[in-house]
Amino acid sequence: MTALRIPLLAGLEETDMDTALELGGARFIVDRVNWPDAFPYAPLCGGRIARTEDSLIVDFHVSGLDLRVQNLSDNQRQWEDSCCELFLQVPGDDAYFNFEINAAGKILAARGTGRGDRVKLSDEDVAGIIRVASVEGPQDHEGGIWDWRVLVLIPFELLGLDPDNLPAKLRGNIYKCGDKTAHPHFVTWNPVGTPSPDFHRPEFFGEFSL
Repeated sequence: MTALRIPLLAGLEETDMDTALELGGARFIVDRVNWPDAFPYAPLCGGRIARTEDSLIVDFHVSGLDLRVQNLSDNQRQWEDSCCELFLQVPGDDAYFNFEINAAGKILAARGTGRGDRVKLSDEDVAGIIRVASVEGPQDHEGGIWDWRVLVLIPFELLGLDPDNLPAKLRGNIYKCGDKTAHPHFVTWNPVGTPSPDFHRPEFFGEFSL
């Protein structure tokens, strides 16, 4: 099982977010190709993860072929686009959260115990997730390599957690996907041992220490 410690960034008011993440954030890589015969492609994907006193910070960086951004409102089919995902489960809770963010910074956020019972978070709750997105790529929008970044701040209260009394650990996984891109891919941080792509499998979650 993959494990990662999420550090606390103190004194953010004295420095910018990028510098704080570079110096104090924990780095992660999303590079597990679990279904190489059917989906061998894996764009470069990684980033930094940290927390403030009241929020979780995840800074995704992607470099690869294709850029699909068709879902331009929150709580749509973001997984079909060029997309990064974070799934999180609070200790003692059978349900888990999925946060699926496309290259435009639009988020699908839901909660449930499995794929079949997802309940989307309210528009108000989703609007409370700060996100910053940027894209660089070929001028003609055809071929070449695209580089994009999405940074999100997810309030702990959105996860049902008391920021002053956080659990020692969370469970979860980090994914890179693009179901309807020209090169469909399903890449993971912690390995997923299913016959075909399925991210909604908490038995394959890794561990995040707080």
